[in-house]
Amino acid sequence: GFLGPNGAGKSTTMNIMTGYLAATEGQVLVEGHDILEEPEAARACIGYLPEIPPLYPDMTVEEYLRFCAELKKIPKDQLTKVLALTHLEDMSARLIRNLSKGYRQRVGLAQAILGFPKIIILDEPTVGLDPKQVVEIRDLIRHLAKDHTVILSSHILSEVQAICEKILIIA
Repeated sequence: GFLGPNGAGKSTTMNIMTGYLAATEGQVLVEGHDILEEPEAARACIGYLPEIPPLYPDMTVEEYLRFCAELKKIPKDQLTKVLALTHLEDMSARLIRNLSKGYRQRVGLAQAILGFPKIIILDEPTVGLDPKQVVEIRDLIRHLAKDHTVILSSHILSEVQAICEKILIIA
């Protein structure tokens, strides 16, 4: 977990790790691939959920995930497993604009785990969720951490303590 106050650089670091921002110094290697020199190979190993998921409100949940699967060149047969894992089966035909913040977050998380990448990067995954949704998302993150490297950021100490085995404090 990345722990630090707002403005410490947690999101910036994650954006550099995923290749959305270029680093001014240093190098990011993902499974041996330089994120700037081999972006496609590096990004194929990463699932990313930004703090505000980039969702298309006029699409249904299923349409959006099919679209993301196509962009990631992932077989569409994974959708059923991802929908079940994120508890979105009953929401698959609903427009994203009509979902609560918690369900929108789940859609973003579903997009991040499509293809079951080795590394899953989650930026403030539980911000703005109600207590029940926080518990469900934490449980899902713990489940994913059994088979994947999960990196998450938060400015809330109890959040990082509840989920993470290792913590990096950014000041």
